[in-house]
Amino acid sequence: MQYRLKRYITYCCITLIACILPFIQINQNQIFLLSFDHKELHLLGLVFSMQELYVMPFLLIILFVGIFFITTLLGRFWCGWACPQTIFRVILRDLIEGKILKLNKISNKQKTQDLSTWSAKLKKLISFLIITVLCFCASAVLLFYFVPPSDFFTYLLDPKDHLVLLGFWIGIGAFFTFDIFFLKENFCIYVCPYSRVQSVLFDEDTQSVIYDERRGGALFDSHKERIPLPLKQRIPEAECIECQKCVKVCPTHIDIRAGMQLECINCLECVDACTSVMGKFQKPSLVQWSSPNAIRQNSKIKYWRTKTIGYSFVLTLSIFLAFFMGEKHDQILLNITRPTSLYTIHTDQSITNEYILLIENLNQKNQDFIISISHPDLEITRPKHKILIKGGQKRRTVLILKYKGKLQNPARDLSIPITIKISSTQNPSITTQRRTVFIYPKEQP
Repeated sequence: MQYRLKRYITYCCITLIACILPFIQINQNQIFLLSFDHKELHLLGLVFSMQELYVMPFLLIILFVGIFFITTLLGRFWCGWACPQTIFRVILRDLIEGKILKLNKISNKQKTQDLSTWSAKLKKLISFLIITVLCFCASAVLLFYFVPPSDFFTYLLDPKDHLVLLGFWIGIGAFFTFDIFFLKENFCIYVCPYSRVQSVLFDEDTQSVIYDERRGGALFDSHKERIPLPLKQRIPEAECIECQKCVKVCPTHIDIRAGMQLECINCLECVDACTSVMGKFQKPSLVQWSSPNAIRQNSKIKYWRTKTIGYSFVLTLSIFLAFFMGEKHDQILLNITRPTSLYTIHTDQSITNEYILLIENLNQKNQDFIISISHPDLEITRPKHKILIKGGQKRRTVLILKYKGKLQNPARDLSIPITIKISSTQNPSITTQRRTVFIYPKEQP
């Protein structure tokens, strides 16, 4: 099977997963959602509030180390096989303008489109309108990971009250359209920073697109900025027949025979082209998806080496820690603050302290919570009843504690350590507690 067909299948799978994932829910929660509106993170059905984002650093480590690992192992595999830029360029260039509208040929990407006729200009306009619609759909799908689809469409029905969301949708969609239709592969060459860091991550065992000079013959002087060698300096037994098909199919307009270049996105179009030509001579392709060491030594690619083993270890550790921290996810949050007055002395000489409790029910079901105190000499005077908090909601309440014991006129204010515990009456496992102090005043002069 050609690499092109494998890539097309991969593109379809990635697109399908990206579009369906925001609509899949586990326990009525998204698989992944970073909601700035509700200030929470959904991950595999679990909901983390902004105060519980201790799992986020591990997700970022997994993201960046994963990119380093894939690049060291398979080169710019992301660019050629999963990058949205590449996927949309293939949709526009090969499907819409190539297969459907016949504006260009897939086998020759170096030929400029002929737009001298009205029919060609009309086709170009149609391709622009189609890709614009697709880019705005992609913009909406991207926002689904920050705003749930149900909320997204509801907000669009009332755009005046949701101008920020509308602005992001239009802005991202317009940028996608400009990028795919006008910037084209120049984005990969001049804008994307990934191509600049690939040389740092590559080594002699990194799998990438390589031209076999031993068989094909050197066509460029690599020490003089890839200047073509004169014919008399080329070895006569070279297998390359100069058909230029590997050059014609390259979307970033390079000659892979000149060696590794930052413009190469590992789309493997040149490998397919050379395979079809050399296959007629019953010979393997001169351009291969291999590694420099494997080509020179005529051996298999060495995937497991010190660098990749190190990345694998860090990835495994980060994934384990992310799951471990996720398992410690709380279903209730409690914040305790005190007013400016430390205590209140009533006419009957009783002492009370006030606390402001902010309770957040992270469970999706409504819960009745009760408050309990660890100290035997303290009693709760307010609230006396259960506190109902709806699923996913917060509630602020005032807690008043009264000292019912006896102290013999202390010489200074006393800080009595206490623990305030919040528990659900429906599910006792939903509980949390926080430490604070009860202030008892010193002897009055």
